[in-house]
Amino acid sequence: MMTKKNLVITAAFGFKINQLELFIKSLRKYYFEDICFVINGNDLELKNELQKYNCNIILKDIDKRDIQQKRYEIFKEYLDNTNYENILLCDSRDIYFQSNPFDYKFNSPLNFFLEDKIIKECPYNSNWLIKSYGKEEFNKIKDKIILCSGTVMGTNEKIVEYLNLMIKNIKKYKYRKRLKYALTFRRDPNGRGVDQGHANFIVNNNLIKNFNLHSNHGGPISTVYYLKEIKFDDKWKLINSKNQPYAVVHQYDKRWSEFSKSVQNLKKELKIN
Repeated sequence: MMTKKNLVITAAFGFKINQLELFIKSLRKYYFEDICFVINGNDLELKNELQKYNCNIILKDIDKRDIQQKRYEIFKEYLDNTNYENILLCDSRDIYFQSNPFDYKFNSPLNFFLEDKIIKECPYNSNWLIKSYGKEEFNKIKDKIILCSGTVMGTNEKIVEYLNLMIKNIKKYKYRKRLKYALTFRRDPNGRGVDQGHANFIVNNNLIKNFNLHSNHGGPISTVYYLKEIKFDDKWKLINSKNQPYAVVHQYDKRWSEFSKSVQNLKKELKIN
């Protein structure tokens, strides 16, 4: 019987290859199984560049401002015709890898990764939940730690279950735009990233079962925007509270003054200009 592969799947609308080189080159340093990018249907130059790294490509003709939420439907459609062992759903431009993310021994078939702040202390996460679900639902989970929707790991079966829930809630609970945008049918920029509100609602209301929540300071994946302590080892790898390098570093650009030396060192190693 053929061994099932793992998959890293991401969307990269509106980016050039130089914005994705750190993601793809750092990942390919450690990981040689399937990677799938969802990109704009007209972006043939990016398609050609990504295929040099043996990536699968999904071309979609949609507005790049819609990809944040539409990606869940596209991912689900792709997985309907495949059967992987484990899958990492993730962002692309603001991520780099320090090891193979599938080498970590997960004890649960579905894994979410927390940040270092509670929901009510973050204006963005609070806004997404209030504008999508209302103040009453927000109050029920406002004291929970923020869950990052930009990195989710699980088995094929559980990831598909999660995607179905995200698709359902995105359609059912529409983000209520501010009046000046609602009256002109324009997009409200404050709604960008609202998919994270849906992920936090689903998980904190136990709409999905059998998952694990990993701390930001001690787990295998770090979202550094609110990370309380930034520490590097002697090779300039970001390390957690156990002094172990994280497998995945997310949102490093939000803390650039602290990450510039580390990233510059990594780019030099990976021969990125």
